[in-house]
Amino acid sequence: MKITAVKTAATSGHCMHLWVRVETDAGITGLGECVHGGHAAIALIRDLTPKLIGKDPFAVDALFEELRRGLVFEGGFAGALITALTGIEIALWDLKGKALKTPVYELLGGKFRDKIRVYADCEVTPGMNFDECKKVVDEVLDKGFTALKIDLDIGAYGYMQSEVADFEKDAFNYTAGPWEHNRMVRLAEMVRKAAGDTFDIASDIHTRLDVPSAIRLVKDLEPFNLMWLEEPVPPENVAAMREIKRTTTTPICAGENLYLRSGFRDLIESQAVDIIMPDIPKCGGLSECRKIANMAEIYYIPFAPHNVSSPIGTMASAHVCATVPNFLVLEFHWLNRDYWSTITTRKTDIIKDGFIALDDAPGIGLELDEEVARAHQYPGTTWFE
Repeated sequence: MKITAVKTAATSGHCMHLWVRVETDAGITGLGECVHGGHAAIALIRDLTPKLIGKDPFAVDALFEELRRGLVFEGGFAGALITALTGIEIALWDLKGKALKTPVYELLGGKFRDKIRVYADCEVTPGMNFDECKKVVDEVLDKGFTALKIDLDIGAYGYMQSEVADFEKDAFNYTAGPWEHNRMVRLAEMVRKAAGDTFDIASDIHTRLDVPSAIRLVKDLEPFNLMWLEEPVPPENVAAMREIKRTTTTPICAGENLYLRSGFRDLIESQAVDIIMPDIPKCGGLSECRKIANMAEIYYIPFAPHNVSSPIGTMASAHVCATVPNFLVLEFHWLNRDYWSTITTRKTDIIKDGFIALDDAPGIGLELDEEVARAHQYPGTTWFE
């Protein structure tokens, strides 16, 4: 079997969802998905395609590394190039599983678990009162989830209070003023009260604080027993992240903006976080993220992947989550959005009562409904040409 074509399409999901289709002379195809690569990733895949034509699609790791090493001086360690390679890599695993009539999790070493726990990233927004928070939380509970995540950071969803002091409106300063700090703490307190003591609650800051502001916040969040506080400071300074972790019992989680094992090495070896969260359809793919999880497991660090993908990218991530011992929980970002429930041919939700059940379907186990997906085609892109 040889690769004959690599084609792309893109839809407007959470930003751009980039689809990669690998075709072969045996008529078997594989579908991959990647996120946060944008038009740059599309161009990179187009440029990489000639290097894949005529190659054996079963040599997944070798093809990935051959392409990466060939461009190591052009960004072969992070960014859109790795995201582009990730889309190709996932498509190759899907193709190999279909050809062998085997689920990807079996090709990765088999399952530690049959069901993948999922948390709902829900829209508890700045400015909500308790009753409004409780309505959102109750909806998550009613759907059977056992965990959720809220965004604490100021200005989320465009909200801004008129009473904020002028010095707190600086868009570039990472310092949280009194109004911002108190609002974040109150929001976490309301959600904890609404959810009860036995429900897991994660919170996200989207890298928007400096070290003293983050330390103050994590200390004041301790009474609410959060599952984690996510990326309190920008990801490029591991020592700063470690300083925050050492001051608090609130678990610190980070990693969605890192790439490959090399990008996670310092974070893991310095034990700068309590939980790692690579974005599997962005930072290297299925094989690479399994290796990242294995690195973290040596230090007894849980693995809780970030995920803004469609059901296809989510299911691909679930195959990795099944094959590592230190998996904690996987993100779900599509509460009450038609895109999630219509874009695959399955037409049923892959999440039931807060879990994804893995079956024995070959490859990733899902297919794109192209008629529905094309209705969401990303502006300025072509469709599998």
